[in-house]
Amino acid sequence: MEPRVRKTWKQVDGVLLLDKAQGMTSNDALQKARRLFSAAKGGHTGTLDPLATGLLPLCFGEATKFSADLLDADKTYEAELLLGVSTDSGDAEGVVTATAEVNLTPADIARVLPQFTGDILQVPPMHSALKRDGRPLYELARQGITVDREARPVTIHAIDLLEFAGSRLRLSVSCSKGTYIRVLAQDIGAALGCGAHLTALRRTRVGDLVLDGAMTLAQIDSIEEGARVACLRPVDALLQSLPRIDLSGEAEQRFSHGNPVDLPEGLSGKIRVYAGDRLIGVGEPGPGQRLWPKRLVQLAL
Repeated sequence: MEPRVRKTWKQVDGVLLLDKAQGMTSNDALQKARRLFSAAKGGHTGTLDPLATGLLPLCFGEATKFSADLLDADKTYEAELLLGVSTDSGDAEGVVTATAEVNLTPADIARVLPQFTGDILQVPPMHSALKRDGRPLYELARQGITVDREARPVTIHAIDLLEFAGSRLRLSVSCSKGTYIRVLAQDIGAALGCGAHLTALRRTRVGDLVLDGAMTLAQIDSIEEGARVACLRPVDALLQSLPRIDLSGEAEQRFSHGNPVDLPEGLSGKIRVYAGDRLIGVGEPGPGQRLWPKRLVQLAL
């Protein structure tokens, strides 16, 4: 019997735009990607349900310092609904609870969708990871237990009708964090008077990151390990929406010695700080519109 070769982990820094496969949890996808890159440290930017496919940005090494910045980002999905069939979970994995005849036109769909755009309230589903007394709601749901859930505000920026054929409806949904597309599918079905559930979900955008150019685990696995690093985006790929300042000359030297630099008027919130083409870190202005090194999340690159 050959001795087992121990995995060697290494420092890998960057962002992987992963096209996650259906049936895989976000953490499973992360761990498989880590092994493909032999990355010592990795994290994801918010979970994507096992039912869903599509864009799952993964962070390795120094990029993990900014993974939380995408948790609050808006997202876009392509969702497929089956009209006329309701399930207890709101998706295809649930038990059918009701059926109804579907006799709708595209005009009927167009009249209903605007009801769900803008700021709305959603009641989180029982089949979710939200916790009650330390237990995920989905555990209670599996035991047939239903508890009251408080409605939560979410924002639907846009719903576009992509396709409607018989009882199949395909939509593009741009929304805020915390939006449950399963609940949206149920609510749209209720408004149409026939019920509905989600049969497929594909995430196409997270913040400024889009699915175009994302790679599957199988595609990455087909590349020689030494060449896989070319699949990664730079560490600052998650930060492109933030204002940028560039330090050079005396300002760079002063900053490197722990002294503040003055910022242009009007800058607020998080700011990317560069020395030349190198990202130093991310920080926020302090009193007097000055940026101090001690207020910077610095990178070891």
